[in-house]
Amino acid sequence: MRVWFITGASRGFGGLIAQEALNAGDAVVATARNPKGLEEKFGNHPNLLAVSLDVTDEASAHKATEAAVKRFGKIDILLNNAGFGLLGAVEEATIEEIEKLYATNVFGLLKVTRAVLPHMRRQRSGQVLNISSIGGYESHAGWGIYCSTKFAVEGISEALAAEVAPLGIKVTVVEPGFFRTDFLDESSLAVSPSSIADYKETPVGAMREFAAGHNHQQPGDPARFAKAMVTLAHSDNPPLRMPFGSDTVAVIEAKNAHVAKELAAWRELAVSTDFPK
Repeated sequence: MRVWFITGASRGFGGLIAQEALNAGDAVVATARNPKGLEEKFGNHPNLLAVSLDVTDEASAHKATEAAVKRFGKIDILLNNAGFGLLGAVEEATIEEIEKLYATNVFGLLKVTRAVLPHMRRQRSGQVLNISSIGGYESHAGWGIYCSTKFAVEGISEALAAEVAPLGIKVTVVEPGFFRTDFLDESSLAVSPSSIADYKETPVGAMREFAAGHNHQQPGDPARFAKAMVTLAHSDNPPLRMPFGSDTVAVIEAKNAHVAKELAAWRELAVSTDFPK
């Protein structure tokens, strides 16, 4: 039986994955700001521990981790799922909005990970699954600040994977595309209110309209994603990056081709800055 520690487990991906993990016979430490909702959601399951956790509070992260280890003796899988989006041009977003986003999406992930890693190091085993996004591989107009948090998650994950591999710990950064969750609802997405008129007829304005009209029309199936995540967590040799959704795969392929083409066009200038051989 593997023990999961899941942040943001009250709804969305977190709640679905927690249920799939329980269905697979695993134990789940499901965390949220209000654990009452977790108990109502999953019922009195013998393999479930509902714990209060504010990912922006380092003391809360350590307290939740200690409760998990006290109950189950270990943590095998850390799923850093808690996070939210911010829609708006880079210039439109306020400093307060940006700081709040980073507090959860980046610093919250770091606080929880740093609280769990000592236990995984002691075990000499474990797996860290960090939820990034299609926007963690390629940024998009209107999502610049949000994507920057996911770019940070990608960078942290890549370095962390190299650091902890000799200690028996594996790291995978997960890149979902657009799935039919509540991500575009106000419960998961903040829309910067300081709209600048000049951006209305630009890709930023088009993205605002797209987000408003495509909620619950996304191509990805959250239930299938949850099942796939349990499969990933149970694999012996997980990848560093795991994209999910045909839209994510298409974006990765297109970006890789664009970068290769651009590099070829500018290679001579790129290498001209070396000392002469």
